[in-house]
Amino acid sequence: MNKNYYAILMAGGVGSRFWPVSTTEFPKQFHDMLGSGDTLIQKTFSRLSKLIPIENILILTNEKYNNLVLEQLPMVKQEQVLLEPAMRNTAPCILYASLKIKKQNPDAVMVVAPSDHWIEDEDLFTENLKQCFDFCSNEDSLMTLGIKPTFPNTGFGYIEYNKSDNNPIKTVNQFREKPDYETAKSFLASGNFLWNGGIFIWSVKSIIEAFEKFQPEMTGLFLKGFEDYNTHSEAAFINENYANAENVSIDYAVLEKAKNVYVLPTTFDWNDLGTWGSLHEKLDKDENNNAVVNAKVVLKNSSSNIISTSKDKLVIIDGLEDFIIVDKDNVLLIYPKSKEQEIKGIVKQLID
Repeated sequence: MNKNYYAILMAGGVGSRFWPVSTTEFPKQFHDMLGSGDTLIQKTFSRLSKLIPIENILILTNEKYNNLVLEQLPMVKQEQVLLEPAMRNTAPCILYASLKIKKQNPDAVMVVAPSDHWIEDEDLFTENLKQCFDFCSNEDSLMTLGIKPTFPNTGFGYIEYNKSDNNPIKTVNQFREKPDYETAKSFLASGNFLWNGGIFIWSVKSIIEAFEKFQPEMTGLFLKGFEDYNTHSEAAFINENYANAENVSIDYAVLEKAKNVYVLPTTFDWNDLGTWGSLHEKLDKDENNNAVVNAKVVLKNSSSNIISTSKDKLVIIDGLEDFIIVDKDNVLLIYPKSKEQEIKGIVKQLID
């Protein structure tokens, strides 16, 4: 394996749209959401380790999930787990991890990947990632993988690339926010829009130069600790300074400002598993389009439901269509799939 290949695995999110399974104490990346025997973070780590040395995969997470990471990924050492003492979106943690990697290996190229996404064709993913690593090793570029859309999805951001670019790797015109349905249809009709999967690839040199150019204050903050990185004094520096970083995403902080952004259009089957509805799409279904995780079911006059319970719990349903039914500990959720975006707000109300 190439010792210059690195990965940053983003594992700090809460996934509140998957409540009550995903909670602040035990978020969705640490659950076996698909009933496959592996949690989402385990599947992602395994996928990346096909190309990247295990010791070069860093996990970025909140300090309260440290033990969960080490339990689920026993091959990982404590020094590979980067703990955020405060929630500050994606830009600060990526800069922090990039500076750590630079100190260890200034020739590194790296992928930043969410820990909780679903990818079907892992061989194609590995092939695409290798192609991006090769490109970023030779070019001053900030890259992303863009997934060719199969329908006008309003739940994803989009990447617009230069239509006249005939190269396999395209120059990016702009990133677009989650559209309404009509706009999403126009994106697909244009033919040069891709789903933004939140997977980024660059050399450590290119990303740090981009931060220096577009986020000088943040870069200055984290550079103060450069001598501390990969030493015993790193944790003290991060605990003292991390919360002073601006709360901003990598897209807004760097990618939307940079001119050297490229995308590789890809066709592997991908889903961000952002909601119960998106999970329903990816699970095996019965003849009435019902998807079941762990439960034993007796279903009458019921279709297009997703049912998730503890293992072997018996669930009997008559007359429900297009519902989310989730039983977890002391919570039972029965909610229309068409209103699934409201679940996050309900969780907030319960916490407040």
